[in-house]
Amino acid sequence: MSNTINPDTLLMQMRAMATQAQGKTAESSSAAGQSDFSELLKQSVDKVNQTQMDSKKLQDAFQAGDPNVNVSEVMVAMQKSNVSFQAMLQVRNKLVSAYQEIMNMQV
Repeated sequence: MSNTINPDTLLMQMRAMATQAQGKTAESSSAAGQSDFSELLKQSVDKVNQTQMDSKKLQDAFQAGDPNVNVSEVMVAMQKSNVSFQAMLQVRNKLVSAYQEIMNMQV
């Protein structure tokens, strides 16, 4: 756990997430075909889970009095975790809505 927040690293992570959201991941651009939707969804859920676990570890370390963990670092990790969870929740809601709309279509 580092004791400072590196803005360059944070910006690089945000850009990587933006390109992944646009479907331009390194794996899919180098592969001949598109990534499987279920695999992409699983990776996204795993990333959200990892972000939440990292946030929890920082919170626990801060509460235990670890001098290497700043309160600002903990707050940023918590917000990052919250934003990623809320985004995943919105994606889930849209997928459920689309599924319900498809199921209500008459053939």
